[in-house]
Amino acid sequence: MQSTSVRIDEATHAELKRLAADLGETVGRTVTLAVRALRQDQIGAELAAPLSEAEERWLDAPVG
Repeated sequence: MQSTSVRIDEATHAELKRLAADLGETVGRTVTLAVRALRQDQIGAELAAPLSEAEERWLDAPVG
């Protein structure tokens, strides 16, 4: 797997290491899990948003 570096402050790094230890994961895997959780939250917020007028028209369109 390829990797890259991300610059974060020392306090965030320490918290990340503590969280990884609590989860029994590596720091890299913990970042992966965190990114996935944030993405899922974003998707949830998008799904919870009211439909646009165009989306409502599409859903109400006659079938066939």
